[in-house]
Amino acid sequence: MITFRLSPSSGVSAYQQIATQVRQAMQLGLLEPGDQLPTVKEVVAALAINPNTVLKAYQLLEQQGLIEGRQGQGTFVKATLPGPNAMQRVGLQRGLDRWLDKAFDAGLDIEGITALFETTLRAAEQERTA
Repeated sequence: MITFRLSPSSGVSAYQQIATQVRQAMQLGLLEPGDQLPTVKEVVAALAINPNTVLKAYQLLEQQGLIEGRQGQGTFVKATLPGPNAMQRVGLQRGLDRWLDKAFDAGLDIEGITALFETTLRAAEQERTA
């Protein structure tokens, strides 16, 4: 089951963060069709947020055809999203772990690593679209 985490300082609304985390888990194969999402009550208890925030995230995902609510049963993943297979995901994770070790050894903290990663990611995205 997915565990949601919110970053109040991200500038992204809580419902969008929840929806994004569901999509990311689907893309990574951590959530598959038929898997049940936490109930609104469970998410509210874990994150101390308004139930309408969770409902808004789930409604957005449902409108996108990714999840479906089943009366009296809960909310379930309905679709798949393209992403790496399990072996590719493990390889990518190991490579990222090695890169993070090097970044920490070079003296970067989480903020510095995030800045370096995001800057590099944006540059790579621009090169791919150019």
